[in-house]
Amino acid sequence: MNPVRRCSALLQRDFTALCLSSLGSPKTETPKRVASPSSRHCHQSSGGEVLTCQPQVKPSGASSVSVNTRIAGPMGSGSSSGSSSSSRLFGTLAQTLSSPSIPLALPAAREDDDDDSCDPADPDLLLRECEEALRNRPARWQRGFMHPTHVDVNPRGPSPDQQPIRVMQWNILAQALGEGKDGFLRCPLDALNWAERKYLILEEILTYQPDVLCLQEVDHYFDTFRPVLSSLGYQSSFCPKPWSPCLDVENNNGPDGCALFFRRDRFEPLATNHLRLSAMMLKTNQVAVVTTLRCRASGRRFCVAVTHLKARSGWESLRSAQGSSLLQSLCAITMEMAVQDASGTVADEDEAGVPLIVCGDFNAEPWEDVYRRFASSPLGLDSAYKHLSADGRSEPPYTSWKIRRSSGESRHTLDYIWYSSRRFCVNGVLELPNEEQIGPDRLPSYHYPSDHLSLVCDFSFSEPTQPHRLL
Repeated sequence: MNPVRRCSALLQRDFTALCLSSLGSPKTETPKRVASPSSRHCHQSSGGEVLTCQPQVKPSGASSVSVNTRIAGPMGSGSSSGSSSSSRLFGTLAQTLSSPSIPLALPAAREDDDDDSCDPADPDLLLRECEEALRNRPARWQRGFMHPTHVDVNPRGPSPDQQPIRVMQWNILAQALGEGKDGFLRCPLDALNWAERKYLILEEILTYQPDVLCLQEVDHYFDTFRPVLSSLGYQSSFCPKPWSPCLDVENNNGPDGCALFFRRDRFEPLATNHLRLSAMMLKTNQVAVVTTLRCRASGRRFCVAVTHLKARSGWESLRSAQGSSLLQSLCAITMEMAVQDASGTVADEDEAGVPLIVCGDFNAEPWEDVYRRFASSPLGLDSAYKHLSADGRSEPPYTSWKIRRSSGESRHTLDYIWYSSRRFCVNGVLELPNEEQIGPDRLPSYHYPSDHLSLVCDFSFSEPTQPHRLL
């Protein structure tokens, strides 16, 4: 069968099953999952450290795992090597679309979650399938792109040989947390039903078709996002939290973590580091993924990082220490990659290392110390979403808006896309929905799957006229 039709048939079959279940078909009870120490870590030594595999960079302040990006492997470590790639992909997808959980023994997280032999899926067809599955939900927002006119850009403009790089940042809300711990007061439990909510998430991704996708609170990586996005041409890496709160929820789907996806046809992976962030020389529960990519068309290199810092008020000092840990690691990684490029084909790095994009849910308002650390770091970073403001200097009023049973209504700016301001031009920024669009019940809701808004930016390389200035 044509792979596009197979995808269509699969999603249609799941939608039919969803309709039947809504008419009263019996629900299968899943036994309670008890988390074991082995399920809480992707690789762990007797001392609890994250093991290093083929290290390229071991920065101070964070433990890291660098993985060879050129090794192709099966869709999961438990897959049968005798089955075809298409049966692995769509068999896995069929399983996740019809069941609420996956086996407890998760495959080890690794950088090369790539399967070049997967049958490609048609993104337009998958988008239509999502729209069909969601036809009984309210219409989604229409968000346009704002093209800044006040961006600090080199007069020579973007390199003529560079197609813009679209980057998407999004905390998608872990399924286990949304249903079991977060206590969204005005969000009906039915709106969080994974059988439909996954279509809302995929629809958002398919609508904007990012070249680089950075996600937090991913607890359906192995059974949903990796196989689906791999069929759409993405390669990916996933780093779970060592002690994910998802594991405390009955019928959980494993630990949540950070995931980074990029288009195989546009970028070649050079190295990936999985970082466990530190605070006062102690390892914390927060992680980051840092991947160095080379543009296939031009040979230009840049690093992309995704992270998720400690949540809740009262933890500002810890977030600041975690941010400092991450910045130290990023400085070491970008400088190391610049040194390794002594014989490279494109000399686009300066004394500050390769250009950098950092995406994350920082759980911090702009007044916090961790924000100031990033804004004043030697890496020369700026926040892309400041360009939505009239003066280009202010962050948006919110990136998350929710009503929780425990803390009431909260509206905060927590999510950011940082970038090397002298190495990249900001070509476009996806606008945020207004209060009327979000609605009185806030987020998540029937028309939006997460309590955080997605951020999308278009970047292009700028031609530097002078060496990078350390701030």
